[in-house]
Amino acid sequence: MMLRAFVGACLLSTSVLVQSALAGDARSMQIIVSKSEQTLSLYEDGALIATSKVSTGKPGHETPSGIFSILDKKKYHESNIYSAAPMPFMQRLTWSGIALHEGRVPNYPASHGCIRLPAKFATSLYGMTARGVHVIVSNDDVTLQTINHPNLLQPSGKPKDVLMLSDVELRPANFDSSLKLVEVAVNQTTSAIKPKVVREAEGSPLRILITRRGDREKIMDVQRLLTAIGFDAGVPDGHAGEMTVSAINGFKRWKSLKTTGPLLTDSFVDALYASAGADAAPNGQIMVRQDFKPLLEAPIHIKEPQIALGTHFFEVIDMDREHGKAQWNGLTLDNYLPASAKKRLGIETEDTTGAYDQLSAVLDRIEIPADVRRQLEAALTTGSSITVSDLSHGQETGDGTDFITITRDRS
Repeated sequence: MMLRAFVGACLLSTSVLVQSALAGDARSMQIIVSKSEQTLSLYEDGALIATSKVSTGKPGHETPSGIFSILDKKKYHESNIYSAAPMPFMQRLTWSGIALHEGRVPNYPASHGCIRLPAKFATSLYGMTARGVHVIVSNDDVTLQTINHPNLLQPSGKPKDVLMLSDVELRPANFDSSLKLVEVAVNQTTSAIKPKVVREAEGSPLRILITRRGDREKIMDVQRLLTAIGFDAGVPDGHAGEMTVSAINGFKRWKSLKTTGPLLTDSFVDALYASAGADAAPNGQIMVRQDFKPLLEAPIHIKEPQIALGTHFFEVIDMDREHGKAQWNGLTLDNYLPASAKKRLGIETEDTTGAYDQLSAVLDRIEIPADVRRQLEAALTTGSSITVSDLSHGQETGDGTDFITITRDRS
């Protein structure tokens, strides 16, 4: 474990340069940026090894809060937005222009959205990190903590071939104008998705997102169930096209339900599941990425759906596959939900911040199907992460990214 002698020293000055020769495998590294404190904290194996002052976005050009990862690195880069402004030792967090880079750090927010670092620290940090290292940006000062919970994934022994979905292209859907974000990513396919075997030869970390189901997932279920009982709803692709709408209205007429108003009403969904002899509709979704590409998604169950999940992050910082043990840490981020979003998601109660162990409490409410758990545990590696959030990832998530979760600071 790197620089363990520094643990306990709390905030280290920016004059302490962590040697790039010690970088090795960067999968257990984590970076936390506090906008209120204007600081960056670097963790390795769960231990704080360095801190630095930073300068984040100024009013009108705020740095977004949320869960990011390093997408690209360049020793010298010029801004494509701000008159080719130099951005030495650039580490990109979004393709829309947010990055860590060397710049002027006046001890207050002064950038156009990027996170500026002092020159020496920017050089040192660049030498240590790799693509995929998580960067958490919070308005408040947050700290990672060790978390042990039976619902967290554990390695299943010797790596196996894992059956996962491939050739999945993300595209946005279900745009919520109140949040200015894309709530759900859908799989755009022209034919049935073909599974393939993905081997864990390179041991790339999994990126897992657990969230509430959106209209796209609900429509896919409706299409499958309608087809199973004799209605032609088309390919189960999550799109409410002409064939799907016709099949839904045909079922509604059969059951003497209203064909006007919202397409997917509770009475329609309940009647459809009862007619198909299916269990109650799932209310959660798990999505998985690896090497910046979609791999797998499946329905899950969230207990007490009327209570907000909040936004939480978990990551494997060490793993002993032989003994089937992964060491996880995690944190909770403040994430303001407008009233319109809560109404749409059926959220009636928000958790009281700090009233109890929020990380354990949210894990208590998540039920992952056994077959999905087995696949994930067979491919688990150090650096694998889980994000839990009421809202799905935003439009920043796409080709060449992990899941990017944008959080909203309370004004």
